[in-house]
Amino acid sequence: MSTRSHAQPVHGPGAPAPTDEDLAEEVRALREEIARIRRSRAFRMHDSAARMLGMQFLRGLAFGLGSVIGATAVVSALVYALSQIDLIPIVGPVIGDWAKEIAKEIRTAP
Repeated sequence: MSTRSHAQPVHGPGAPAPTDEDLAEEVRALREEIARIRRSRAFRMHDSAARMLGMQFLRGLAFGLGSVIGATAVVSALVYALSQIDLIPIVGPVIGDWAKEIAKEIRTAP
C-alpha cells in the first residue's frame, strides 16, 4: 500500500490506469478525511437544530449589543465634538427670526 498522507490522484494524462490498490488507498484516505470533518466542532454544532438555533440566537444578541455600544460611542463622540463648537450664538438668532416670521404668518392667515 502507498504511504501518502493525503489522497492524491495517481492517474492523469499519460499516466497508467490506477490499480485497485491505489483506488482503495484513495477511498480509505477520503473516509478518514470525512471522519475528521465530522468530528470537527463546526460540523457537530449543526447536528442539532436546537443547538444551531441557540448559537444563532447568541450570535444575534452579540451583534445587537455590539451595534448598540458602537452607535452609542459614535453618537457620544459626535455630540461632544459638536458641543465644543460655538454655533448656538449664530444659529439662535436665525431660528428666532424664523419663529417670529412663522408666528406672524399664522396670525395674519385668513
